[in-house]
Amino acid sequence: MKHKIFLLVILPLFFSCSRNLVYFSDYAEGDIYTEKISSEAKEVIIQPGDLLSISVTSLNPEADLPFNRSTVMNTLGNSNNAVGTAEGYLVNSDGTIDFPQLGSIDVKGLTKPELKSKLTDTLKKYLSNAIVNIRYLNYRITVIGEVNNPSTFSVPAEKISIIEALGMAGDMTVYGKRDNVLVINETEGVRRIVRLNLNNKEVLNSPHYYLQPNDVVYVEPVNSKKEQASMTRNNIALVLSVISTASLILLNLN
Repeated sequence: MKHKIFLLVILPLFFSCSRNLVYFSDYAEGDIYTEKISSEAKEVIIQPGDLLSISVTSLNPEADLPFNRSTVMNTLGNSNNAVGTAEGYLVNSDGTIDFPQLGSIDVKGLTKPELKSKLTDTLKKYLSNAIVNIRYLNYRITVIGEVNNPSTFSVPAEKISIIEALGMAGDMTVYGKRDNVLVINETEGVRRIVRLNLNNKEVLNSPHYYLQPNDVVYVEPVNSKKEQASMTRNNIALVLSVISTASLILLNLN
């Protein structure tokens, strides 16, 4: 039994030490690596379920009021700590939002710049020099698997790379597969699963290096941990079996 416990401790360490745990390990130490950035963050496509913050301003603040939703005041202990939070626009299942004064507006499939242009053109009939600002209120990504802090994270900057996402999740454990990280993305009713090799610097040029809202990053465990978990379950079953057999023998002796 002692030998089995020894193997359970040593084998995972052996496998982890023999694996490549270094990000971008094909970059030679001491070299200065430069190249033109070819992977920019893609413009996010607005989809049903998105929550948008939309504000309208012009040269006449009073004229702006009908085109802005009211501000909800959240108090933190007392009125002196009141914080204003703009109410968001939820994109309905049919891809529309209900906008004050303008009614139902189709936004599905548009990017933020495209929606901004659409609203600005529409508001020209009512306001002079209208300025439209749009932000996502539910820009989130999820990191699960072999990381130290798996969770769902909000992204206020509306731009995040897979490396930054792993950093928010406390980085991978030694059991995480750095050469085979899964990114699960859903856009316009299509689900995509992409595998990225973070040992290779070419991942910096991948179109999936920058994540999209609601992307899921899954870090799969290496086989040694799977085998360790399996061996542990087998050993527990063996111990229980021995205890059961010993109990039956003692009962028969009595």
